[in-house]
Parts: sequence; C-alpha cells; structure tokens
Amino acid sequence: NGYNQTKTWHYANVDKGETYQTMRKNDKGDVVTALTTLTNQLQYNFENLTDSMRSDYVKMIVHMVGDMHCPMHAGRLSDLGGNRHEVTYFGKKSNLHSVWDSSIVESAHRWSYTEWQREIDRVSRSEAKELTRGGLEEWFLETHALCCEVYESTPEGANLSYDYVAQFTPRIEEQLLRGGLRLAHLLNEIYR
Repeated sequence: NGYNQTKTWHYANVDKGETYQTMRKNDKGDVVTALTTLTNQLQYNFENLTDSMRSDYVKMIVHMVGDMHCPMHAGRLSDLGGNRHEVTYFGKKSNLHSVWDSSIVESAHRWSYTEWQREIDRVSRSEAKELTRGGLEEWFLETHALCCEVYESTPEGANLSYDYVAQFTPRIEEQLLRGGLRLAHLLNEIYR
C-alpha cells in the first residue's frame, strides 16, 4: 500500500505522566508533525505539487484533523491508544479506542451529518474565533487533556452504558465542533 508510511500520522501516543513534548517521538511521525508537514507543503510548496498530491494532502488533512480531536488518538503508548484497554460497551466486549472512535458518537445522537452540523454549530463569530486560536500542538494538547479525563473515568474492564454516554455527550459535541471549526480555519489559512 502506498500509504503505509502514514500509519502513525493518525495519533500521538502520550503515556501517563508524559506530555506531547516529553513523550517518545515516533520516527515515522505523528498527527501533529504530519499535519504540520502537509499544511506547510500546501501553503509554501503548492506550485511544486502535482494535482494528485494536492488532492491527497487535503484528504489527509481532513481525516487527521478529525483524528486529532478524538481523545483516544492522544491515548497512552502502553495500551496502544486504548486498543488494549478492554471494556464492555452495552454488554459487548470492546476496547476504549473503538468506543471513542465510533461507538459513543453513534450512541450520543441518532443524527445525520446535516443534523450534527445544525445542532452543534451554534457559536458566534467571536466564539468560533476563540475556538480556533492556537495551533496544531495546542489543539492536540486539549484533546490529550480530554483523553486523560476519559482514562480517569474508564477503568480497565468498565461496563459502559447509558450513564457513560450521557456523561460524555457534551464533550463529544464540543470536540466535533472544535474539529470542524479548526479544519475550516486551517484550510482557509492554506488557501488564502
């Protein structure tokens, strides 16, 4: 596969007690370094990229900004971002990464993409501007803080159900809103 080198670009595993700055860096990159590289290529090297490269880079940016706002993509190296952190979700065996990658979002609301956008995109211009402040590393650090909260609330072997979904639905909505606003901001910065 031509994209094997991008496998590590979807996350940055930060173990307990570590920070993004102190964590062991992956030689193949992580979500912050990959997004930095891709946005710099589109912003400062646009003329030297093929149409295919430009298209691929934009698709990767869209995907990775989403990943950057998913808490378990800032999960611990010791459990592979929650993939080895076993839980039960509504009676079925799962892991913390899978729960946060899709299950909990799908359980939070039975909304179409349009409904998600309409229901969560209710901020003023000044609030949107505030949410897009900072840069890639700061945005990742916010996600990592939420990830720490998720680990704190979700011990190994936890039986997750309605209370858990209700507890985290406001945070899910917040992360989706931040991710969307920040993606738009990033693309506007690239193509201004």
